[in-house]
Amino acid sequence: MKKLLTAAALTVTLAACGVLGLPPGGVTSYTLPGTAVFPEGIAHLNGSKTFYVGSTTDGTIFRGTLGQKDTEVFFPPVAERPTAVGMKVDAQNRLYVAGGGSGKVFVYDTVGKTLLKTLTTPAASATFLNDITLTPDAAYITDSQRPILFRVSRSETSLGEIENWLDFTGTALEYQSGFNLNGIASTPDGQYLIVVQSNTGKLFRITVADKSVAEISLNGGATVKNGDGILLDGQTLYVVRNQDVIIVPVTLSADFSTGILGTPFSDDSLRYPTTIAQEGKRLLVVNAQFDKRGKPGVTPELPFTVSDIAIK
Repeated sequence: MKKLLTAAALTVTLAACGVLGLPPGGVTSYTLPGTAVFPEGIAHLNGSKTFYVGSTTDGTIFRGTLGQKDTEVFFPPVAERPTAVGMKVDAQNRLYVAGGGSGKVFVYDTVGKTLLKTLTTPAASATFLNDITLTPDAAYITDSQRPILFRVSRSETSLGEIENWLDFTGTALEYQSGFNLNGIASTPDGQYLIVVQSNTGKLFRITVADKSVAEISLNGGATVKNGDGILLDGQTLYVVRNQDVIIVPVTLSADFSTGILGTPFSDDSLRYPTTIAQEGKRLLVVNAQFDKRGKPGVTPELPFTVSDIAIK
């Protein structure tokens, strides 16, 4: 004779299986140790229990576990890595970290906790390596200050050197004063890259095969100004608009050439959000609190956190 579940028991069972879309362990935010973290980037493989977050203040890299509220220092700060901005982790447990104004990209083995490679871009009067995306054969890195998209070839067993893969001079993507390219995402097959230009709010599609650059036409001439981290889920692109404290879903066409803005959403826990990662039907959102950095008499809310909110 089969045992029938009560309504309450069924609810618990469904929640445990993730059917109700509840966060693991009921944790809706994760805390980062430290009083001046000002985190920016996050790395997480959908389906994994582990995520990584970086401090822009001193380059500390934290490791968190889904369902456990407190995170831990995983890579302590070192002089060579003065900051940690955008980051990604691959299936080979390699963590890629954009080094902001250092002009460097750091790649770590998260199992052995060792530095695998330091990749240095050519010297420039102004540089800010900001975000990273991974395709099946490469890592691409945006620079918010100089109009170059960098690339590092990658395989399951090796990493190449960093190259000036695409110069945006003379393309549809014109650099202007202020912060330019920021977040970057890629299609699963690596055919297209999508980038957001923070100061103009424009989205662009880059075709990898021929390096062509085209603006993604948004409905009604809309923009996503202050766009920071982005995440591509099928044909939906989620754009974090940091100063506006919202996340905007954009439904993209089959060829990623046009988009329709959906209804923006937010959460009471968000504090100048920058970057996002995905776990099922939920988003891990980094609360940078950059609006409270370096201002006399203004202090951040402690602890610094990563929010866990439902996709809407």
